[in-house]
This record gives sequence, C-alpha cells and structure tokens, in this order.
Amino acid sequence: MPPETRRGAREAAARAAGDASPSTDASTEAKPKASRRRIVGRVVLGLVIVVLGLSAWLAVKVVIAKNGLESAQAAVASIQNGGQVSEAIPRLSSGAADAAGAAADPVWRMAEFLPFAGDNLRGVRLASETLDVFANGVGRPVFAMQDDGKGKILARALPLIEAAAPKLDKLRGELTGVAASGSLVGPVKAGVEQVAEVADAAGPLFDLLPRLLGSDEKQNYLLVFQNNAEALPLGGSSASQTLITADAGDLAIANQASSASFVEGSFVDIDLPESAKTLYGSRYGSYINLAPSQPDWPGAAAMVKAFWNRDIDDTRIDGVISVDPVALQRILLATGPIEVDGITIDHNNAVKTLLSDVYKWWNPYDDPDLKSDAFFAGVAGSVFGKIASGDFNIKDMAWALTESINRGSILAWSSDAETQKIIGESGRLSGILPKENTAQTVNGVFFRNVSASKIDYYTKTAVESTLSCADGVTTLTTTAKVSLDITQGAAEDLPTYVQSRAQGAKYFGTQVYMYAPPGMELASTETTGGASAFRQGNVDLGRVVEPFQARLTPGGTFTVTATFTGKGDFGPLELWTTPMIHETKTTVTDTCH
Repeated sequence: MPPETRRGAREAAARAAGDASPSTDASTEAKPKASRRRIVGRVVLGLVIVVLGLSAWLAVKVVIAKNGLESAQAAVASIQNGGQVSEAIPRLSSGAADAAGAAADPVWRMAEFLPFAGDNLRGVRLASETLDVFANGVGRPVFAMQDDGKGKILARALPLIEAAAPKLDKLRGELTGVAASGSLVGPVKAGVEQVAEVADAAGPLFDLLPRLLGSDEKQNYLLVFQNNAEALPLGGSSASQTLITADAGDLAIANQASSASFVEGSFVDIDLPESAKTLYGSRYGSYINLAPSQPDWPGAAAMVKAFWNRDIDDTRIDGVISVDPVALQRILLATGPIEVDGITIDHNNAVKTLLSDVYKWWNPYDDPDLKSDAFFAGVAGSVFGKIASGDFNIKDMAWALTESINRGSILAWSSDAETQKIIGESGRLSGILPKENTAQTVNGVFFRNVSASKIDYYTKTAVESTLSCADGVTTLTTTAKVSLDITQGAAEDLPTYVQSRAQGAKYFGTQVYMYAPPGMELASTETTGGASAFRQGNVDLGRVVEPFQARLTPGGTFTVTATFTGKGDFGPLELWTTPMIHETKTTVTDTCH
C-alpha cells in the first residue's frame, strides 16, 4: 500500500477511534460514582458503628445506674423498715454515687432528648442525683462526724445543709415534672415516685433548718417539760422550762426555770377564749402549770411564752417545744444512759425515776432548796448535751422521735410562718385538732388531774370508740374507763406531794373531756362509778365538748360514755388521747369505711 494510502488508513482509524471516544468517557465517569457510593457506604457504616457504640456505651451506663439506684433504694427501704443505719448509709452512698455518676455522662444527657426513652432516662438521672445529694452531700459526712470525736455536729453539718438545700429545690421541681410523664415504664415510675416522696418530705426541712439553727440570726426556743404524773389534756403539768439558743448551729442552754420561778395566781396578758375559761376554770391562765389544759398546743405555747417573758426575762421566743418523760425515756435508748447526782437514768427507768422515785427522795413541800427541781434541770442538761454533741444512735433517735410525736409526747410551735407550716396546721406534732373530717374523723378524749397531785403514776386508762352509719346519720360512741391501780394503804404511804393537796389519800379529782368531731352534736351520756357529766353544751376549738368528772378512790374505777351524731361526710375514725404514763388502751371500730 502506498504511503498515502497507509496515511489515510491511519487517519481513518484515528477518526474511528475518535468516534468511539464517547463510550470511553462513560466508563471513566462510572468510576467516580462507584467511589462515591463506597464513601457513602463507609460513612453510613461508620455512623452505624458509632450509634451502636454509643448505644452500647449508654447501655453500660444504664446498667450501672440501674444497679446503683436499686442498691440505693434498697438502703433507703432498709432504713425505713428499721434496719441498721450504720450498714445502710455506706450502701446508700455508694449506690447513689454510682447511679449519679453514670447518669451524668454526656451521651446519657443527649439521649434524654429521644422520644419515650428520654423521659425514662431523665427520671433515672434525677432520682440518682437526688439520692446522691442526700447520701453523699449530707448523710455520709454527717454520719462520719459521729465517730470523729470533734463534737458540735449540728454546727459542722450546717454548711452541708445550706449547700444541699438549693440543689434539692431544683431537683424536686424537675422530679415533679418528669413524674407526670406518661412515658415512664413501671420500674422507673415507681423509683421516681419513691425518691420524689422522700425529697418532698425532706426538701422543706433542708430549706428551714439553717434558719432554725440560727444561720442568719440567733434563735431562742423554750423547751417545756410536761409532767404526766399530773395529767392534763396535752400531757401534764408544765412544771419546768429551759431556754435553748441556736447560733450558727451551736446549741446551748441559756436559762432554766421551774414552777417556783413564776408568779402564781396572776393572769398573763394574752387573749383566752371564753370557752376555755368555762371548761378549765377560773385559775386557767394564772398558773403556768395549767397551761397544757386546753388541747391546743399553740394556745398553750403562747401562755408559756407569756409567763416566761413576764416573770423570767424578755428574750424573744422563736419557738416552744414540749417533751415529756415518756418521750425522754425513748430518747435515752438513742443517747445511752446518763448520770445525775450519782443516779443512773436510762431507757428502762427514766419514767419511774423522774415521776415517782424523785418524790420519795425529796418532797418539794419540805424541801426549801428544791432539790427535785435541780435534779430535773440536771437531767435536762445532760440529755441536751448528748443531743447537741451528736452523741446518739441515729436510727434509735429517729424511732424515739417518731414514736413520741405519734403519741403526743412531743409538741412544737414556731413563730415563723414557714416553719409552722412544716409542723402542720393540724396533727399530733402541732397539737392542733383538725378543723374538718376530710382526711380523718378525729375523736379527742383527754384526761385532767384536778387534785393538785402526782397520782397519775398509778392511773390506768382505756378508751373504746366506735363510728357507725345508718340512714344518712353518722354516730360516734366513745367510752373511757379510768382506774386507780393502788391500794388505800399504799396511797396513804405516798409522799404528801404525790397525794391530793386537799384530800390526802381519800380521793383524787379526775376529769375526762370528750371533743366531738366537727359537725357532730351530743346525743346522750352515760356514767358509772360515781362519775357525772358537767358544763354541758360547750363548744371549744370548733367542736362540741362533753366534760365528765369523778372522785377516784384508790383501787376504784369509773366509766363515762358520750354519743355524738352528725350528717355529712366523715373520714376514717382516728382517736387522740392524753399521753399517759401507762399507755391508754384504745379500741377503734369504724363500720362506715
């Protein structure tokens, strides 16, 4: 082939190759698309791995939080059920710390924005953080203070309480919000509600404790010692008072006084309800011993406060607290024995020592030095010293206080409105009879010694109360039985201070006051053993009151019965009685609920 021809052939081939170039470009373009798909696939795979990794990480944190929270909740339940606090506190502390630490993870916090699961995660975190504040912010360090020998636990605990209070306030609000979520699964919901209940109960106390302990300003409290051997409706004769100061958590006894320190027969300048004057006689309001006669602790506290400011000093009183020897005996279980004037007093003999033996050792009628009053003051100072220094068993103290409050042996009133709100507008601690029957129908049965004696160390009481409903009418029938468990001869051998001031050992004037639930009227009365109803038709504290009286002889017994009726809604029946030395035997029957 000539050169020209070969050249033409090559050119034709080149043109042919040029014509084929589009198919070559398509192949080249396919390569980037495949590369992009691989990149996207790798990214997606990476994201899946990350999500799986985060999910696995979160799952691990959830397991840690779950185990920690369950351990902490078990410790709380153990304490509530009477378990050893020394064993429960470390478990509570460790479990709460583990749970709170796991829930604080950033991945956890991000996951809280997920639908459904988010609220559950948030609930677990908030419950964990709340328990952690209780356990590790306050509980464990305060518990450790008991063993370090440095004393003044309240003063040292005050900064911890102040630091915890705002945290608990914030957590309580958030717990309330998440508890209302409809997304919570059963175990989470139960746990959140349990912790929220604890926080709601303790949170306000954390807010108030610094103020009560004098963090901003020194506080002054009157501690009233009621003597159940001379029974009065709220407990007994208010024969001894102690002024306690709280300054930056440091508690101290500032002053003490006995009944001999006050002017008798001179009325203090307070407003006394006419109903109380009618029911409790012409001397009510002029003798400090009689202050607990009307079953209303705020009224009694106002009277005691007025006596103190008139006859002792003009110190501003921020609160009045009552404790009787029955409560003191329980408290001694927590503090351990004390020794006063060479006499050992413990949780087995405190009542006998303070309400019986002391009158055999020193008869106040014949004792110008009032050794019995000095002894009472020594006991109060010794017990107070142990409490102020933290020298007591926490679990036993919690039991002693709870049991004493429930039985009316500890009462409290505060001049601070917020503190009084915590104490309650009604309830045993406040010493205020409920003004309505919504939550419960409270029947009050109270005993009163009017013989100026200390004979109630030997008095035994029993009350039966029955609520029944028929034809739209609710009927309450209550019978009180009072017995004097001492022979005539033994009564005659008692110290004169224990016997009746006017009648010796012949008989002892005793009264029973029955306070009907609000809205009920007296239908009938019955008596045995020489008792009788008196001053009928009285209304006091918003309730119809039926008082009875009798001359109780040694070995004697009397009963009194009152029937009240009413229409409307009445809650479950509850019975309040005077905290006697020998606990009143009670029988409550409610056929309406």
